[in-house]
Formats: sequence, structure tokens, C-alpha cells
Amino acid sequence: MTQTTKFPRMVLAAAFKIAKQSLPEYAHRCSPRKFTQHQLFACLVLQQFLKLDYRKLQAFLLDTPCLTAVIELNTIPHFTTFQKAASRLLKSSSAQRLLDKTIRTAISAGMSRKQIKLAAIDGTGFETRHISAYFVKRRKRTCKTAYETTTYTRYPSAGIICDCASHLILSVIPGRGPNPDDKHYRKAVAQAAKRVKVGTILADAGYDSEGAHLFARQEHGMRTIIPATRGRPTNKLPKGYWRRRMTTRFNSEKYGQRWQVETVNSMIKRMQGSALRARCYWSQCREIVLRTITHNIMIL
Repeated sequence: MTQTTKFPRMVLAAAFKIAKQSLPEYAHRCSPRKFTQHQLFACLVLQQFLKLDYRKLQAFLLDTPCLTAVIELNTIPHFTTFQKAASRLLKSSSAQRLLDKTIRTAISAGMSRKQIKLAAIDGTGFETRHISAYFVKRRKRTCKTAYETTTYTRYPSAGIICDCASHLILSVIPGRGPNPDDKHYRKAVAQAAKRVKVGTILADAGYDSEGAHLFARQEHGMRTIIPATRGRPTNKLPKGYWRRRMTTRFNSEKYGQRWQVETVNSMIKRMQGSALRARCYWSQCREIVLRTITHNIMIL
């Protein structure tokens, strides 16, 4: 085994194991049974890990029989098979089961705990096409208004909650920006609460509201640390009970760990790229979810 194929082999094997424990072998009782859903999902994770498109993934698998042997893949699927598998396997229910399994596997391996002391939430955006940052900067100088309108009006985004200790992603809510951060807050917190017990959740001022504190504390038993700086500058204390406490008794030492979620966002973009290959909205959502599952599998 060469160093070039060592890490792809480990990622492929981990993804194959996760899929076998989360998905049925075949999508339908009358399916052709040429490939299992476990094999196809493992290939999709490998695609994200190596930053390939579907055609290059097919070519790569044809050239690396040592990797296909890991998932017992005797015939290489056509690239359109991967595309159809992505739209089927990354639907909400299946994707949530896969993300659940990565977290349970990490807990059983001792890499994380069922009761997490600190978690952090943040939103992040992705590019919709591969474009040079230098090119954007130069174009910005020459035709500022027209180019900025077409480039930055809408972009794929995601709200992510991570475990500050292990960097595992506990929940992900894909969407489209620009939007206020608190739009995905409740869904992300509820999703994370189903998987683990979170002691304290950290969030920046974009999530600041009395309702955000009450939802996490009363509905899911999480302590919250959110700076109460949203709104117009004033010397008066906030009216809400928890926002007032954030002003008078803010735990800056614990809040300093909020940057861990920024690290997770950076890890995803550095390791898997900041630009999505998908073009339509729902395909972009599925690709974002696949990237978060791949991120957890890479940690495993």
C-alpha cells in the first residue's frame, strides 16, 4: 500500500462501515443489485475527500483496484450512477441516520462523549463556482456595482453545531444566504439535542435574543452564552432576564472556546474545498450535508 492510497483507503473503509450500519443494502427489492447502497455511499465520501467530480471519481476507481477491493466493488459504476445515488442517499432521513451513526461511532470509540460540556454554533457560506479570489478582487475594482450584484446576491450556506473538544459536527442545517444567523438556530439546536446531551452552547452576537436563550434552556436543558450586543448601542441594560445576565455576568473564559466552530468551518473548506460542484438548490443542500458527514468520517 502506498502513502497515496493509505488515507483514501482508511476513509473509504470507515464510510463503508458507517453505511452498512445505517442504510439497507438495496434501495428496492426489485433493484438490479449491481452495487449496494453501502458501496455507493463510500464512493461518494471518497469523492468529497479527494475533491473529484463524478467523471473523475469513475476514472480514479478504474485506476485503483486496491481501493475498490476494500468495499468489495467488482464493477465500477458509471458516473451517472453516482449522481443518482447522491440524490437518493442524501435525502434528509438517510443523511440524518448517517450523521447519527458517525457520532455514535465516535462515542463508542472514546473520541467523544454522550454528554458534551461545550458545543458551539455558527453559520458559514460556500462559493457556487470555482473562481479565483484575485479575479474577484480585480473585477471589483473595474465594475463594482454590476459585478457585486451578480456575485454576492445569493450563495449556499449552512448552520453548524460542533463539539468543541472533538470538532465533530453534531448538526447541520443547509440553506441559502445571506440570511440572519438565528434563522437556522432552533432547528440546529433541536437536531443536536437528539444526538447528545449538551451542557453549554456558545454562539456569537448574531444569535442574540431572549428567545434563543429560552429555547435552548427550557426546551433542551442547555446553558447558553451569547453576547448581548445585538441592536442599537445603549448604556441601558437589556430587558430580557437572560440577556441582562449576559451583560452583567458574561463568562468570557468559556466563551473564548467559540472559535472552535470557526476551526471546523475552516477544516471543511481547506480539506474539501470552499466551492460546491452542485448548481441547483437541493443538490447544493445535499452536497453540504455530505461534506459534514465526510468531515466526521475523516476524524474517525
